[in-house]
Amino acid sequence: MEISFTEENYLKAIYALSHFYEAGEVTTNQISDRLKNKAATVTDMLKRLAEKKLISYKRYQGVKLTEKGRITAIKVIRKHRLWEVFLVEKLKFSWDEVHEIAEQMEHIRSDELIEKLDDFLGKPKFDPHGDPIPDASGKFSTQKSFSLSLANRKASLIIAGVTDHSKSFLQYISNSGLKLGDNLKIEDWNDYDQSMKIKINNKHILFLSNKAASNILVENKK
Repeated sequence: MEISFTEENYLKAIYALSHFYEAGEVTTNQISDRLKNKAATVTDMLKRLAEKKLISYKRYQGVKLTEKGRITAIKVIRKHRLWEVFLVEKLKFSWDEVHEIAEQMEHIRSDELIEKLDDFLGKPKFDPHGDPIPDASGKFSTQKSFSLSLANRKASLIIAGVTDHSKSFLQYISNSGLKLGDNLKIEDWNDYDQSMKIKINNKHILFLSNKAASNILVENKK
């Protein structure tokens, strides 16, 4: 059974939404908002995916991936994140440039190519934004990261990823001199607006708004 690129995009969106809302089922409106499609268009696609046994869907009762749909979505995510690693590490794209390119490359059908790509890259566990890359069996590496806005004010931290993958945010982070693996320490905290002053790699000082800090993932330094 052939699955179109558009159908793969829907499955990936449903997978992401089901984890974001932690309910397992997502609504037509949530899918419509994420994919910027009209509700009627989304409904037609959901009927098609249900006919292919990729989702469980009843109108007004939400959408849930079947096991077949979940496996398909994870395969697309795996390809997307591996291509992002390739684009950043081997072709030297910046991390704010790779998402749209990887969106095109994630639909390549060859499983053999993807496994060779994984081997070539050294079987990376995380993509350039800090998101876990599922292995060939669909298992994700565990993360112990949390939002910088929730960090202990005296903790020594390491940047592990970001939750906002928009080009504007990634450019903002890059222009601020932040990158994955940087050491951080909170130097000061403003109780009024929860903005913070941080030191990067024991050298540079940077002021971050609460919105920016909430979209940066960190781990406690070992």
